[in-house]
This record gives sequence, structure tokens and C-alpha cells, in this order.
Amino acid sequence: MESGSHSSDIVFDVVATSELERAIHDRLADHELRYTSGRRAIVEGLRRADGPITLPELLESSPDLAQSSAYRNLSLLEDAGVVRRLVHGSEHAHFELSESLTEHHHHLICESCGLVRDITLDDTLERTLDRSFDQLAAVEGFRPTHHTVDVYGVCGDCES
Repeated sequence: MESGSHSSDIVFDVVATSELERAIHDRLADHELRYTSGRRAIVEGLRRADGPITLPELLESSPDLAQSSAYRNLSLLEDAGVVRRLVHGSEHAHFELSESLTEHHHHLICESCGLVRDITLDDTLERTLDRSFDQLAAVEGFRPTHHTVDVYGVCGDCES
């Protein structure tokens, strides 16, 4: 156990993980798919990642994954609403667990190197955005269900 950790922290992580596993299992079952060991390895690799990652990064972090089955399984997981594919003009698409399985967030995207980082806005700003989007949509007779905000620019490493 890490110093400063409490046994209740471990129990919470197991509960959170089992809830995530159950939600993923249910989504896959709704699409008549099984939660295979390969799909579990992809989910675990995405869960461990510090933000959206590319397929090469996923394969590097999970050496047991075969590239051919990873491509196919990522596509099936995306179709089932488990994985979200982010395409931002970089060489590789980035992948993350679906926001409905994790938490609402946005992205910072480097236009130079393709780095994608998750950002979470404070609750006040998020509510302000929601109200603004709702108002804009109402004028057009549109009913929004969710939003994404991606901020493009140059990361600190590329700026140097």
C-alpha cells in the first residue's frame, strides 16, 4: 500500500472499477458483444492513461495487445459507446473512455505535436457554458444533449 493510502481508498477504487466494468459489460451486451480479455485490456489501458492516447501509445502501454485486434476492438468499443475517438488533424487519432463512463471534460490540443490533454472546468464556468449553449440552441429551435469544447494552440514543449 502506498504511504498515505487508506484501506477505504482501495475499496473505493475496486467499487468504482467494478461499476465501470458492469457499465461496459452492459453496453457491449446491448450491442451483442462480449467483454473479452482483449477488450478488457484496451479499457484498462485507456483507464490508466493520463488523458486521450493514440493506438501506438496504447500498444506500448499494453504489450499483450495485438495491433490487428486492437484496431478492430477499438472500433467495436467506439460503436458500443465505450470509447470515444478524437480526431484533431494529428498523425493518429486519440482514444479515451466515453465521457458518459467517466466524467465531463474538455481538451487542450497542440496543433504542432498533436498532444491532447484533458481539462475540467470549474462547476460555475461549466453551468455558465451550459446556459449559454441552451440559449443559443433555443433560438434555433434546437435541443442540445451535450457539448464538447476543445482548445487548440501550442503546448509548452513546442513553444520552447
